[in-house]
Amino acid sequence: MSEQPIRAGARVLVFSSLFPSPAAPGAGLFIRERMFRVAAHLPLAVVVPQAWSPFDALVRLVRPGFRPPAPVFERMDGIEVHRPRFFSMPGVLKRLDGWLMARGSESVVRRVAASLGATVIDAHFAYPDGAAAVRLGRRLGLPVVITLRGSKDQRLLGGSREAGLRAALEGATQLIAVSGSLVRDVGAPLGVPPERFERVGNGVDTRRFAPVDRHEARARLGIAPDAPVLIGVGNRIPLKGFQRVIPIVARLRRRFPGLVYLIVGGAAGEADLGPELARQANSLGLADAVRLCGAQSPDALRWHYGAADVFVHASEYEGWANVLLEAMACGLPVVCTDVGGNAEVLTDPSLGTLVPWWDESAFEQALAGALCAPWDRRHIRAHALAHGWDARVEQLVALFERVSATAGDAIPAPRAVTSD
Repeated sequence: MSEQPIRAGARVLVFSSLFPSPAAPGAGLFIRERMFRVAAHLPLAVVVPQAWSPFDALVRLVRPGFRPPAPVFERMDGIEVHRPRFFSMPGVLKRLDGWLMARGSESVVRRVAASLGATVIDAHFAYPDGAAAVRLGRRLGLPVVITLRGSKDQRLLGGSREAGLRAALEGATQLIAVSGSLVRDVGAPLGVPPERFERVGNGVDTRRFAPVDRHEARARLGIAPDAPVLIGVGNRIPLKGFQRVIPIVARLRRRFPGLVYLIVGGAAGEADLGPELARQANSLGLADAVRLCGAQSPDALRWHYGAADVFVHASEYEGWANVLLEAMACGLPVVCTDVGGNAEVLTDPSLGTLVPWWDESAFEQALAGALCAPWDRRHIRAHALAHGWDARVEQLVALFERVSATAGDAIPAPRAVTSD
């Protein structure tokens, strides 16, 4: 991140239950990437409410990644991260989570807000995080910004949590959507006027994600220099669609001998398809073709991108899929489903192919075509370069300054913060 002078106006309290920790380093990386860049311009602290129940340890016996315990307090790059617990029963009474999150987090939010001299609460995802943030904002007299990010909110429509979702959006001072599709798919069904949203897409770190030497990348991963290679990146959950791609790989191997499919990603709290994907590959005779690479750090991930020919994303829904831009920044063409905000990232056929959901035959044809096409990889990277972080951060800083002006004059003076 570039060094910038800290501005004196807005002071941002980030509120998000999804955020990286030593126990789950890949959780919410996109939130940290965005807000830690904002922290180069504005004072900032983070509160990460952690769902908890007495039964969590039992659930982890069968789902090891479920609610991994994280430190109550830590510093990341000099920024304070506080993790208060709130009661939440696994799988039941989820319509109460917004209220419970607010109750469980209030004392910590009050203390951090006073210490920081917070002028705005920045919540990520509308429910339960945004709903809790709106409650807390009213109690503390602070404006609240809520960012819609993707399927986590879109999937709540029509269920028991829709009322909480609507209340959060109606109660927020300012709404952000990472893509226009979320304004259409979440805001419109709830009757939220589109002018209440400001669109701020995620950016991509084009220094970290950049082309590497192809031969070195393949040598690192033990892949033959002449093998056709597909790659998919994301949590190993049904939404991301790895299970939809594997049968296509089995058929493509007849035309592209030696084809390899790299699946990069790990378990999420809700599920881990890893064992099922391995069984699926074995049953189709693809034990040597489908490689479950596990979760990778961003610096390691670029070598996986660098070893591949085409990026594959058969997702069911996305708000703004950062992995598409990461792959493009490494020079990879993309084949993905035309869902959510994907068409706002993949804007031209020179970058790859959008396939209607779910047209398996068309997806297979698109992959075959992508493996044969003479892509201009410099052009693909140039598209990613246009989506760097600088313009996004300037937009966010201006937004927080503007919203903070509604907080009034009774903002506590900053004082020293101690750990929880």
